[in-house]
This record gives sequence, structure tokens and C-alpha cells, in this order.
Amino acid sequence: MSDNDETDFPIWRTPEGEPVSCVEKIKVLNENLAELRELAQESLEDAVLMGCDEQQVREVLAGIVAGIVNPYRK
Repeated sequence: MSDNDETDFPIWRTPEGEPVSCVEKIKVLNENLAELRELAQESLEDAVLMGCDEQQVREVLAGIVAGIVNPYRK
């Protein structure tokens, strides 16, 4: 992934599968994703430099994402 490359971002979709069309919403979603990627990258680099197992760090990061709760679920 290259920094600030729009092709790194998904086409955001509604629950019905339609593309999100609001430019401001897309901008916020992409900024959030970029921040998350940057923090995950920094966390991986720090852990590896401190002698941690890369695969374990990746599993922990994946577990964090898997454990995120949707407070708006109906």
C-alpha cells in the first residue's frame, strides 16, 4: 500500500450494497482507515523491533478488529 493513494481505499457501500455517494462521508471513512493503517503499521514495527513475533502481533491486531462491537446493531 502506498501512502495517500486513493486506490488503497474500498468503495464504501450501504447495507443494501449501494455505493456511498456523499463525498464528505467517504472522506471521513478514508481518513479513519488511513489512521488505522498507520497506527497498525507503527504497532507492528515497534513490536518487531522489540523482538516480538510478527505473526503473533498480526493475530493480536486481527483479534482487535474482530472484537469491535457495533453499538448501532438493530
